[in-house]
Amino acid sequence: MKELCSSVVFFPCKDIKETLHYYRDILGFDIEKDLGGSIWVDGGSGFVGFVQYDPPRDMAKGACISFNLSSTEAVDEMYEKLKNLPVIGLKEPPQKHPKFPVYSFFLSDPNGYLLEFQKPLE
Repeated sequence: MKELCSSVVFFPCKDIKETLHYYRDILGFDIEKDLGGSIWVDGGSGFVGFVQYDPPRDMAKGACISFNLSSTEAVDEMYEKLKNLPVIGLKEPPQKHPKFPVYSFFLSDPNGYLLEFQKPLE
């Protein structure tokens, strides 16, 4: 569709202010839109949206939000940047995924979503 210029995938969140703080102030993402009850996190070539619903919805079970970086070196740099910050559940250092052709590492966000910073391997 030639009319499309970007995309946004929305996830429910527990606390929009906490989610905004985590993605903007700790992880360092640019925020495209802050609409009060929802935010658009700039993922580079698309957006990840978070919406606070009332009453709260269940979080998406099994969801993994992956952010593609330009190189394996960029993955290593992101890991080094985050390892001393108050991130949630930072897993092992970057490595080649045992099942998929990516070099990545994982952590979580305040809503319990699994986050991955990765470089797909050609």
